Amino acid sequence: MKSPDAAIKQFGNTITAADLKKQLYIVAGPGMEGRETGTAGQRKAADYIRDQFKAFGLQPGANGEWFQYYSLFQDVLESSQINIGGTNYEFAKDFYASLKDSKSESLTVNNTVLAGYADKPLQGNYKGKAVVFLQDAPQPGMRRRMNPVDQVKDVVKDAKVVMFVMNNSSMANISRIADRLKRSGLYMGQADEQESQNVYFISETMAAAIFGQAAFDTYKASPKESLKSLESKTPLEIELKKKTDETKSSNVLGYLEGTDKKDEIVFITAHYDHLGTHDGQIYYGADDDGSGTVSVIEMAQAFTEAKKAGHGPRRSMVFMTVSGEEKGLLGSRYYTEHPIYPLEKTVVDLNIDMVGRVDPAKVADTNYIYIIGDDKLSSELRPISEAANKITNLELDYKYNDPNDPNRFYYRSDHYMFAQHNIPIIFYFNGVHEDYHKPTDTVDKIHYELMAKRAQLVFYTAWEIANREDKLPVDRHEK
Repeated sequence: MKSPDAAIKQFGNTITAADLKKQLYIVAGPGMEGRETGTAGQRKAADYIRDQFKAFGLQPGANGEWFQYYSLFQDVLESSQINIGGTNYEFAKDFYASLKDSKSESLTVNNTVLAGYADKPLQGNYKGKAVVFLQDAPQPGMRRRMNPVDQVKDVVKDAKVVMFVMNNSSMANISRIADRLKRSGLYMGQADEQESQNVYFISETMAAAIFGQAAFDTYKASPKESLKSLESKTPLEIELKKKTDETKSSNVLGYLEGTDKKDEIVFITAHYDHLGTHDGQIYYGADDDGSGTVSVIEMAQAFTEAKKAGHGPRRSMVFMTVSGEEKGLLGSRYYTEHPIYPLEKTVVDLNIDMVGRVDPAKVADTNYIYIIGDDKLSSELRPISEAANKITNLELDYKYNDPNDPNRFYYRSDHYMFAQHNIPIIFYFNGVHEDYHKPTDTVDKIHYELMAKRAQLVFYTAWEIANREDKLPVDRHEK
């Protein structure tokens, strides 16, 4: 029997560029239709990953299933219009609302108040009324404007309806995404019955119809500090009708039992979902995150082959590919809220999200990987990672590990859900590139030899964590 040091290289070397390429041409191929969460393409990808895990000899999760299913919801507009003094205005042309944050309603309002600006709302008795606010244009260089709903919420508690005026050019831009506005994003957990009033974003044309063009123009031109409430008795008839659809998605889990420390679990994760098909174009997601998905598949095979040869891990291994990442880390959130294996027995999550390409800033020397989060919860994880890298000799770049990094990558992939539960993590990442979240993120642009080297680094790190005597300590708290 080979020594452990010889075995680690033997089985690490089974993770090859050729095998990764073969897998990725399937996972990120046209047959998977972009793998958008909740679609047939995502389900095809899940079935494929399961079949690979089964073929290697992994076992299903502790729930006895390869899949951990979870429900997702989406609100769909059925009809909506606002009638002002006998004139109808259309949803996603003249006004819009956030469907997820709105309830179906049909109501008439006979008293509407223009109550200043969202950032300086005028106090008043608005019970049973529609209340309208102007908004300042964003200042140059401003990345994000404060949510106007939050700015006025204490003022409008008793109002029947709340409205914010958008300039007509902004509303013209909104009309270009009409189809998207008529469907909410997927969300987890059935929304609570809406208790507060609906919020509508209306055009200047609609505001002028309510208050009169001359009065509205004068109001807009007046200094903010001198404004008083302007009332209108023009009747508003407001209708919004939506339905809520439910769909299922799943995480895919394969389990490899350990030996003397089998109750402790090492997780290796990636997200297998991407953006799907839009306007007839497939968003292939070869790098994001087909690269991580096939790396997990190949590592699963390497660890199972090692076990068959008498070099099985002391700790148990879970290879998990999650869906819902592109919708807001939904699959990993569901897993950590409904764990199949005890979180207190979960030693680490090694998360792989985009490892097949090269950051444009790194073209002069591509032999690198960005390492994020390795020092946040355990003092011993970085030394293990750096020791493992003595085999692969990559540049471990900690540029994005800085908590002040404006990209906030640490918070943007599935490892973060594990970190929220005090589970040490490493996030392996190649950085963004010109094809990020575009249909051009395709298999022909992947650096397969480099991806194999990066996957081997994860394998060697996992091998050490799975086989060391002591459980990885949680002795830092920088979540």
